[in-house]
Amino acid sequence: MTPASAPAAPTSPAPSGAPNPPLKWWRVPMVWMVIGGPATVVVASFATLTLAILNPDPVLDTGQARNASQLPAVQGRNHAATGGPC
Repeated sequence: MTPASAPAAPTSPAPSGAPNPPLKWWRVPMVWMVIGGPATVVVASFATLTLAILNPDPVLDTGQARNASQLPAVQGRNHAATGGPC
């Protein structure tokens, strides 16, 4: 075997008193938790917006009472919604 093709010798670990070299920011798990939470919320809000635009709720016709017994309730609702005088 030639020296160039020989496997590299395992390196010995740093002495117990030596400080660990600092990690790159993208290797720290807490960074991904801080970035991932808001990023997930942004993606979910765009998904919700897409669903709301593609599937709008139909407009319900609730302006008129269907029979005389519903008339007081419709008038009360309209009065509360417009805030008109008594």
